[in-house]
Amino acid sequence: MARKHLLEGLMGAPKADPPAPPVQDRPRYAKGAIGAISRSVADLQSRALLEIDPQLIDAGGMQDRLESDDAEDAALLASIAEYGQQVPVLVRPHPEQEGRYQIVYGRRRVLALRDLNRPVKALLRQLDDRDLLIAQGQENTARRDLSFIEKANFARQMEEAGYDRKIIGDTLSMDKTLISRLISVAERVAPEVIQAIGAAPSVGRDRWLALAEAMELGEHEPGEVIAMVNLSGATGSDARFEAALSYAKGISTRRKQAERPAPQRIESVNGVALAEASRSGGRLIIRMERRLDRGFEDWLLTQLPDLHRKWSEGE
Repeated sequence: MARKHLLEGLMGAPKADPPAPPVQDRPRYAKGAIGAISRSVADLQSRALLEIDPQLIDAGGMQDRLESDDAEDAALLASIAEYGQQVPVLVRPHPEQEGRYQIVYGRRRVLALRDLNRPVKALLRQLDDRDLLIAQGQENTARRDLSFIEKANFARQMEEAGYDRKIIGDTLSMDKTLISRLISVAERVAPEVIQAIGAAPSVGRDRWLALAEAMELGEHEPGEVIAMVNLSGATGSDARFEAALSYAKGISTRRKQAERPAPQRIESVNGVALAEASRSGGRLIIRMERRLDRGFEDWLLTQLPDLHRKWSEGE
């Protein structure tokens, strides 16, 4: 069963504004006995396993997964239906709506439990936006790697939200060099094209760059590529990527051919065709007519050094 409609409200819409950079620190408590009690209560809450209505759990962090796997989702739902929820999810109190929560990680488990109309076993943590994103990214790294473009898209969202690259690197467990490479690709491919294609798990950096270059060379509008991806009928994200790349490359190649200057005809003083000259890849190609006097080609080759000398000296 397709589950994309269930992601609304939990995964967030693709074009939703990303959370603002963290402006609040961890909760501050009063000093003295009251402060100690408050800290103890907060600590106990963070260790306790709660049961929460799944309808009270909203999206948190940023969009990491570009698509769901129907087979994996169905298997998870069947497992929870038979054996119950074995691993708790992590949530934080909703920063704006009292009595509600935001998911940190465990989205698929929450969706399955929502389908089954069962409460969610959850750990509650007091996390600011920065810590939420780091926990979300590290959980993904530990459980199932994001694809290249999912990491790139996630990193781009974080940078646009104002996070520096050190924090982005901590979130994805990568150094700054790799983060720069991710963001450089995500900035060259329109977000809506990435969304239309999906995770494309077998496609790496070089091929995403090839798509970006083909789109730039062909001067493609994102909507044009998205329309062709949809018309291709490709069902998997890898196949959708291939459809987009094939279309973008085909148009850019035809455009390059159209912009290539026509061959130049070279004639003798009597109007007889001598050769045809064309330019390709920065090279000049001269094709001689076969009916020329025998030996002219060899004579021309021997004259090239002297011709070049005269040209260099301005004769």
